[in-house]
Amino acid sequence: MNTDIANFICRRLVGRVAIVTGGAHGIGKAYAQRLSDEGAHVVIADIDGPAAETSAATLSARPGAGRSIGFRVDVSNEESLAHMVSNTIEAFGRIDILINNAAIFATIPMSRLPFDEISVDEWDRMMNVNLKGSWLAVRAVAPVMKAQRYGKIINIASGTAFKGTGGRIHYVTSKAGMLGLTKSLANDLGAYNINVNCLAPGSTLSEENATEEIKAMREGKANKRPLARTQLPEDLVGAMAFFCASDSDFVTGQTLVVDGGVYMH
Repeated sequence: MNTDIANFICRRLVGRVAIVTGGAHGIGKAYAQRLSDEGAHVVIADIDGPAAETSAATLSARPGAGRSIGFRVDVSNEESLAHMVSNTIEAFGRIDILINNAAIFATIPMSRLPFDEISVDEWDRMMNVNLKGSWLAVRAVAPVMKAQRYGKIINIASGTAFKGTGGRIHYVTSKAGMLGLTKSLANDLGAYNINVNCLAPGSTLSEENATEEIKAMREGKANKRPLARTQLPEDLVGAMAFFCASDSDFVTGQTLVVDGGVYMH
Protein backbone atom coordinates (compact mmCIF):
# COMPACT_ATOMS: atom_id res chain seq x y z
CA MET A 1 0.00 0.00 0.00
CA ASN A 2 1.30 3.46 -0.89
CA THR A 3 2.40 5.20 2.34
CA ASP A 4 0.75 8.51 1.41
CA ILE A 5 -2.56 6.78 0.73
CA ALA A 6 -2.26 4.72 3.91
CA ASN A 7 -2.07 7.89 5.98
CA PHE A 8 -5.57 8.84 4.82
CA ILE A 9 -7.23 5.44 5.29
CA CYS A 10 -8.90 4.82 8.63
CA ARG A 11 -8.37 1.45 10.31
CA ARG A 12 -12.06 0.97 11.15
CA LEU A 13 -12.27 -2.74 10.41
CA VAL A 14 -9.44 -4.22 12.45
CA GLY A 15 -10.46 -7.71 13.53
CA ARG A 16 -13.55 -7.83 11.34
CA VAL A 17 -14.03 -10.69 8.87
CA ALA A 18 -15.34 -9.82 5.41
CA ILE A 19 -16.41 -12.06 2.53
CA VAL A 20 -16.28 -10.49 -0.94
CA THR A 21 -17.94 -12.63 -3.60
CA GLY A 22 -16.48 -12.04 -7.04
CA GLY A 23 -13.52 -10.48 -5.25
CA ALA A 24 -10.71 -11.71 -7.50
CA HIS A 25 -11.27 -9.30 -10.37
CA GLY A 26 -12.41 -5.78 -11.21
CA ILE A 27 -14.41 -3.76 -8.70
CA GLY A 28 -14.64 -6.69 -6.30
CA LYS A 29 -10.86 -6.82 -6.13
CA ALA A 30 -10.81 -3.11 -5.25
CA TYR A 31 -13.39 -3.67 -2.48
CA ALA A 32 -11.28 -6.47 -1.03
CA GLN A 33 -8.15 -4.34 -1.09
CA ARG A 34 -9.81 -1.41 0.71
CA LEU A 35 -11.28 -3.63 3.44
CA SER A 36 -7.88 -5.27 3.88
CA ASP A 37 -6.23 -1.85 4.11
CA GLU A 38 -8.70 -0.95 6.86
CA GLY A 39 -7.57 -3.99 8.83
CA ALA A 40 -10.22 -6.58 7.99
CA HIS A 41 -9.50 -10.23 7.38
CA VAL A 42 -10.80 -10.80 3.85
CA VAL A 43 -12.21 -13.92 2.23
CA ILE A 44 -12.13 -13.72 -1.56
CA ALA A 45 -14.83 -16.04 -2.89
CA ASP A 46 -14.75 -16.24 -6.66
CA ILE A 47 -15.71 -18.63 -9.44
CA ASP A 48 -12.09 -18.19 -10.59
CA GLY A 49 -10.43 -20.15 -7.80
CA PRO A 50 -6.76 -19.65 -8.81
CA ALA A 51 -7.26 -15.88 -9.13
CA ALA A 52 -8.96 -15.83 -5.71
CA GLU A 53 -5.98 -17.57 -4.15
CA THR A 54 -3.50 -15.26 -5.87
CA SER A 55 -5.41 -12.13 -4.87
CA ALA A 56 -5.64 -13.29 -1.26
CA ALA A 57 -1.91 -13.97 -1.10
CA THR A 58 -1.20 -10.51 -2.51
CA LEU A 59 -3.47 -8.86 0.06
CA SER A 60 -1.95 -10.78 2.97
CA ALA A 61 1.52 -9.61 1.96
CA ARG A 62 0.62 -5.90 2.15
CA PRO A 63 2.07 -4.01 5.15
CA GLY A 64 -0.46 -3.71 7.97
CA ALA A 65 -3.11 -5.72 6.13
CA GLY A 66 -5.38 -8.27 7.74
CA ARG A 67 -5.06 -11.92 6.78
CA SER A 68 -6.77 -13.03 3.58
CA ILE A 69 -7.79 -16.36 2.08
CA GLY A 70 -9.26 -17.16 -1.30
CA PHE A 71 -11.03 -20.11 -2.87
CA ARG A 72 -13.47 -21.06 -5.59
CA VAL A 73 -17.14 -20.37 -4.88
CA ASP A 74 -20.14 -20.61 -7.18
CA VAL A 75 -22.77 -18.35 -5.63
CA SER A 76 -25.55 -20.07 -7.55
CA ASN A 77 -24.76 -23.34 -5.75
CA GLU A 78 -25.91 -23.85 -2.16
CA GLU A 79 -23.30 -26.49 -1.38
CA SER A 80 -20.52 -24.22 -2.62
CA LEU A 81 -21.79 -21.41 -0.39
CA ALA A 82 -21.99 -23.76 2.59
CA HIS A 83 -18.30 -24.56 2.05
CA MET A 84 -17.59 -20.82 1.86
CA VAL A 85 -19.14 -20.31 5.29
CA SER A 86 -17.50 -23.35 6.91
CA ASN A 87 -14.07 -22.43 5.49
CA THR A 88 -14.45 -18.87 6.77
CA ILE A 89 -15.49 -19.98 10.24
CA GLU A 90 -12.64 -22.48 10.37
CA ALA A 91 -10.13 -19.77 9.43
CA PHE A 92 -11.47 -16.82 11.41
CA GLY A 93 -14.26 -17.94 13.75
CA ARG A 94 -16.81 -15.35 12.63
CA ILE A 95 -18.34 -13.50 9.67
CA ASP A 96 -18.98 -9.78 10.05
CA ILE A 97 -19.36 -8.54 6.49
CA LEU A 98 -20.77 -9.97 3.27
CA ILE A 99 -20.37 -8.09 0.00
CA ASN A 100 -22.60 -9.60 -2.67
CA ASN A 101 -20.51 -8.54 -5.64
CA ALA A 102 -20.39 -11.70 -7.80
CA ALA A 103 -22.19 -11.11 -11.09
CA ILE A 104 -22.23 -11.87 -14.77
CA PHE A 105 -21.15 -8.67 -16.48
CA ALA A 106 -17.49 -8.17 -17.46
CA THR A 107 -15.20 -10.93 -16.16
CA ILE A 108 -17.95 -13.39 -17.09
CA PRO A 109 -19.37 -11.51 -20.08
CA MET A 110 -23.00 -11.04 -20.98
CA SER A 111 -24.77 -10.47 -24.28
CA ARG A 112 -25.71 -6.91 -25.16
CA LEU A 113 -28.72 -7.53 -27.37
CA PRO A 114 -32.34 -6.44 -27.76
CA PHE A 115 -34.64 -8.05 -25.21
CA ASP A 116 -36.12 -10.52 -27.71
CA GLU A 117 -32.71 -11.81 -28.87
CA ILE A 118 -31.43 -12.84 -25.45
CA SER A 119 -31.74 -16.59 -24.95
CA VAL A 120 -33.81 -18.08 -22.13
CA ASP A 121 -30.71 -19.96 -20.95
CA GLU A 122 -28.73 -16.73 -20.63
CA TRP A 123 -31.63 -15.03 -18.83
CA ASP A 124 -31.80 -17.88 -16.32
CA ARG A 125 -28.04 -17.93 -15.79
CA MET A 126 -28.02 -14.16 -15.19
CA MET A 127 -30.76 -14.41 -12.56
CA ASN A 128 -29.18 -17.46 -10.93
CA VAL A 129 -25.88 -15.67 -10.39
CA ASN A 130 -26.73 -11.98 -10.00
CA LEU A 131 -29.95 -12.16 -8.02
CA LYS A 132 -30.56 -15.65 -6.66
CA GLY A 133 -26.86 -15.98 -5.88
CA SER A 134 -27.00 -12.96 -3.60
CA TRP A 135 -30.09 -14.29 -1.84
CA LEU A 136 -28.43 -17.68 -1.36
CA ALA A 137 -25.25 -16.07 -0.04
CA VAL A 138 -27.25 -14.16 2.57
CA ARG A 139 -29.07 -17.35 3.54
CA ALA A 140 -25.70 -19.03 4.01
CA VAL A 141 -24.14 -16.39 6.26
CA ALA A 142 -27.27 -15.24 8.12
CA PRO A 143 -27.20 -17.96 10.83
CA VAL A 144 -23.68 -16.90 11.80
CA MET A 145 -24.55 -13.20 11.86
CA LYS A 146 -27.75 -13.86 13.80
CA ALA A 147 -25.85 -15.80 16.44
CA GLN A 148 -23.34 -12.93 16.72
CA ARG A 149 -26.18 -10.38 16.68
CA TYR A 150 -24.02 -8.37 14.32
CA GLY A 151 -23.49 -8.16 10.59
CA LYS A 152 -23.09 -5.89 7.59
CA ILE A 153 -24.49 -7.05 4.25
CA ILE A 154 -23.87 -4.93 1.17
CA ASN A 155 -25.58 -5.79 -2.09
CA ILE A 156 -24.40 -4.43 -5.43
CA ALA A 157 -26.95 -2.97 -7.82
CA SER A 158 -26.18 -0.74 -10.81
CA GLY A 159 -27.04 2.68 -12.14
CA THR A 160 -28.64 0.88 -15.08
CA ALA A 161 -31.47 -0.19 -12.75
CA PHE A 162 -32.54 3.45 -12.43
CA LYS A 163 -32.12 4.33 -16.10
CA GLY A 164 -33.52 1.11 -17.57
CA THR A 165 -30.61 0.85 -20.00
CA GLY A 166 -31.52 -0.99 -23.19
CA GLY A 167 -29.66 -3.85 -24.78
CA ARG A 168 -29.14 -5.81 -21.56
CA ILE A 169 -32.58 -6.36 -20.08
CA HIS A 170 -31.53 -9.46 -18.12
CA TYR A 171 -28.69 -7.62 -16.38
CA VAL A 172 -30.78 -4.52 -15.65
CA THR A 173 -33.61 -6.64 -14.26
CA SER A 174 -31.25 -8.60 -12.02
CA LYS A 175 -29.79 -5.39 -10.62
CA ALA A 176 -33.21 -3.80 -10.13
CA GLY A 177 -34.08 -6.89 -8.11
CA MET A 178 -31.19 -6.12 -5.78
CA LEU A 179 -32.96 -2.95 -4.67
CA GLY A 180 -35.99 -4.88 -3.46
CA LEU A 181 -33.84 -7.66 -2.02
CA THR A 182 -31.98 -5.08 0.06
CA LYS A 183 -35.12 -3.50 1.52
CA SER A 184 -36.78 -6.80 2.35
CA LEU A 185 -33.65 -8.23 3.97
CA ALA A 186 -33.17 -5.04 5.99
CA ASN A 187 -36.62 -5.56 7.48
CA ASP A 188 -36.09 -9.27 8.10
CA LEU A 189 -32.65 -8.94 9.70
CA GLY A 190 -32.83 -5.65 11.59
CA ALA A 191 -33.96 -7.37 14.79
CA TYR A 192 -30.62 -9.21 14.83
CA ASN A 193 -28.58 -6.00 14.55
CA ILE A 194 -27.70 -6.79 10.95
CA ASN A 195 -27.51 -3.88 8.51
CA VAL A 196 -28.37 -4.48 4.86
CA ASN A 197 -27.56 -1.78 2.33
CA CYS A 198 -26.90 -1.47 -1.38
CA LEU A 199 -24.28 0.23 -3.52
CA ALA A 200 -25.12 1.17 -7.12
CA PRO A 201 -22.06 1.94 -9.26
CA GLY A 202 -22.22 3.93 -12.45
CA SER A 203 -20.41 2.95 -15.63
CA THR A 204 -16.96 1.99 -14.31
CA LEU A 205 -13.73 1.14 -16.09
CA SER A 206 -13.43 -2.15 -14.21
CA GLU A 207 -12.34 -4.39 -17.06
CA GLU A 208 -8.85 -5.86 -16.68
CA ASN A 209 -6.70 -5.36 -19.78
CA ALA A 210 -9.42 -3.17 -21.27
CA THR A 211 -9.33 -2.73 -25.04
CA GLU A 212 -9.19 0.70 -26.60
CA GLU A 213 -12.83 0.23 -27.60
CA ILE A 214 -13.87 -0.41 -24.01
CA LYS A 215 -11.82 2.55 -22.75
CA ALA A 216 -13.45 4.81 -25.32
CA MET A 217 -16.90 3.56 -24.30
CA ARG A 218 -16.23 4.21 -20.61
CA GLU A 219 -14.66 7.58 -21.30
CA GLY A 220 -17.69 8.52 -23.40
CA LYS A 221 -19.87 8.22 -20.32
CA ALA A 222 -17.88 10.99 -18.63
CA ASN A 223 -19.58 13.68 -20.72
CA LYS A 224 -22.93 12.75 -19.17
CA ARG A 225 -21.72 13.28 -15.60
CA PRO A 226 -21.58 16.49 -13.55
CA LEU A 227 -18.24 15.08 -12.37
CA ALA A 228 -16.97 14.71 -15.91
CA ARG A 229 -14.33 12.00 -15.82
CA THR A 230 -14.10 8.23 -16.20
CA GLN A 231 -15.27 6.32 -13.15
CA LEU A 232 -12.74 3.89 -11.67
CA PRO A 233 -13.11 1.09 -9.11
CA GLU A 234 -11.29 3.28 -6.58
CA ASP A 235 -14.21 5.71 -6.73
CA LEU A 236 -16.45 3.12 -5.07
CA VAL A 237 -14.34 1.82 -2.22
CA GLY A 238 -14.93 4.69 0.20
CA ALA A 239 -18.68 4.24 0.05
CA MET A 240 -18.22 0.50 0.51
CA ALA A 241 -16.00 1.00 3.55
CA PHE A 242 -18.64 3.31 5.08
CA PHE A 243 -21.30 0.61 4.79
CA CYS A 244 -18.92 -1.93 6.35
CA ALA A 245 -17.85 0.22 9.29
CA SER A 246 -19.57 1.35 12.50
CA ASP A 247 -20.16 4.75 10.86
CA SER A 248 -23.25 3.22 9.21
CA ASP A 249 -24.62 1.38 12.26
CA PHE A 250 -27.97 3.22 12.03
CA VAL A 251 -28.27 3.01 8.25
CA THR A 252 -30.16 0.10 6.70
CA GLY A 253 -32.30 -0.62 3.66
CA GLN A 254 -30.63 2.17 1.69
CA THR A 255 -29.13 2.35 -1.79
CA LEU A 256 -26.22 4.71 -2.37
CA VAL A 257 -25.62 5.61 -6.01
CA VAL A 258 -21.97 6.35 -6.81
CA ASP A 259 -21.88 7.51 -10.43
CA GLY A 260 -20.52 11.05 -10.51
CA GLY A 261 -24.03 12.55 -10.42
CA VAL A 262 -25.70 10.87 -13.39
CA TYR A 263 -28.66 9.74 -11.31
CA MET A 264 -29.79 12.21 -8.64
CA HIS A 265 -32.56 11.48 -6.16
